Amino acid sequence: MDDGPRGGGGLPLRQRDTVPSTAGPRWARPPATEPAAPQQLHRGMTLIAAISLFIGTRDAWTRAMASHPPVAAIISVCYAGILVAGVLALTSRTRRALTRVDAGVLALAVALVLCGYWLNHAGTDEGVLTAQAATQILHGHPVYGQPWPWLFDRSSVGITKTMSGGADYTYGYPPLTALLAAPVHAVIHSTAAATLVTTGALLAGAVLLWRLLPAPWRSGATAVCLGFGFLPGYAYSGYPAVLALVLLIPVVVRWPDTGVGGRLGLPGVLQALCLGAACATQQLAWFLTPFLLVGLYAVRRGDLGPRLALGVVARYTGTAALTWAAINAYFATQDFPTWLHGLLLPLTQKAILHGQGLMGISYYFTAGSRHLDYYSYGSILLLCGLLAATLLFVRRLGPAITVLPWLSFYLATRSQDGYFLMMTPLWLAAAATVPAAALASAWQPRIPHLTGHRARAVLAAGLLAPAVVCATVAAASAPPLRMNVTPSFAERSGHRDITRLVVRVVNVTGTRLTPHFASRLGQGASDWWTASGGPASLAPHASTTYVVTPPGGVRRVPGGSHPRFYLIAVTGTPMTITTARIPIS
Repeated sequence: MDDGPRGGGGLPLRQRDTVPSTAGPRWARPPATEPAAPQQLHRGMTLIAAISLFIGTRDAWTRAMASHPPVAAIISVCYAGILVAGVLALTSRTRRALTRVDAGVLALAVALVLCGYWLNHAGTDEGVLTAQAATQILHGHPVYGQPWPWLFDRSSVGITKTMSGGADYTYGYPPLTALLAAPVHAVIHSTAAATLVTTGALLAGAVLLWRLLPAPWRSGATAVCLGFGFLPGYAYSGYPAVLALVLLIPVVVRWPDTGVGGRLGLPGVLQALCLGAACATQQLAWFLTPFLLVGLYAVRRGDLGPRLALGVVARYTGTAALTWAAINAYFATQDFPTWLHGLLLPLTQKAILHGQGLMGISYYFTAGSRHLDYYSYGSILLLCGLLAATLLFVRRLGPAITVLPWLSFYLATRSQDGYFLMMTPLWLAAAATVPAAALASAWQPRIPHLTGHRARAVLAAGLLAPAVVCATVAAASAPPLRMNVTPSFAERSGHRDITRLVVRVVNVTGTRLTPHFASRLGQGASDWWTASGGPASLAPHASTTYVVTPPGGVRRVPGGSHPRFYLIAVTGTPMTITTARIPIS
């Protein structure tokens, strides 16, 4: 039966109209299939990466014009490249073309980072300490437990002051960055040896993450690693955490695939090696490691059962631990107690308060606290509570494993954003490669009578409650001292200087305290002021009068109509702080 009118080709007219014509010259024929257009997410990521390169470019160009005009010329060319990349990100018609734009944006970012390094590679405290540790390694001298106060004579090199009234001048990081910097230091006899290692590592890490991520996400790697102006700054300063970040990238990308089928294989072994090396580079990797191991066990137990899953995690952990031990072996055998103290130093040194976290309540907004140690207790308890919650609710929390460990730092007495900001590229790696579906079959322990959402929420709140209680105790505690401050001034060349403070101090606690004094204007504490006229330590409920003089003998009175100028008194054991305003009106 005839189905209807047909053309000469034997197809129905409506169907024939939808088939591309093959008549005419080849160049005029429409393609059989159009190349796939880029996703809008892909365009957005590319555009954000290009925009992120603007940040800091003007300052770098301004500095270069004053000292290195050829570098300024390169920055100007990169500036034009950013503009072109912005246009191409919105007009590229195929995915392949947009991927080429992504590669171009990455190349521009690398060029700008190299220009920035050329302009600024002297390093800060982290860089100079690492360079000095590299020198010690080259000469066969001890690295840990050796104070190097002369390194901190420059104003650009910050000093970590401690609550006991001193400062830390020793190397307090695992040794891998210094080991890598040693051969470089043999050629480049300056701090640039350390900053070259960290900057080179950052560039390599950015390229590695770019390659490992799915195509639509690649420019995100360019933005978070090399754009926005923050991670390159840490690399120029010589932070060992930059190298730890790079080593963690292959560990985090698609981490639920590790040990599939019960075998680590070469990829799993390489990931374990990188994890061990990261832990031998900087202590931040220690905080991420237990979350990764818990997540990996839950995922593998969901498809292999408990015995095989435990075997996979044991081999993975053992490989990482052996790598860590091999890197540390030389230093541990030199002087084990000193090496161990050096590795634990950032956790035990009781550094002076710093950061934007919860401890700011006691530091900035109240007169102080006699229970600052409870912030540290709360930080530890929060870390343990989050780890337990990850085990119990891994299907829900597993995708956030790269973010969860850093929440505990918000409660710490050193809670600056830099402690987790340098790990933010790992957040992107997890977002792009660890969807919730990858953990849908992960094992979760069954708890009797705990099935509803409300019951689970109560359990989660119970896991975090001890940390909240500790933080509340620290924030609500009264200051341990009562201080009355009377300043003395001297008029010098039209401005006033403080020459000394007479401080009446009362210890209102039942604990003997040894106060150390400093001034605070804004968020940071000054160098220690010298106290005389009173006892070194103040007995419970005792009172005395101290004469406190500033470093150098004078302290200029800060300007402004209502300057917030304070005297702080801190103690190391127990950790306390008392704040009193210095009357200068």
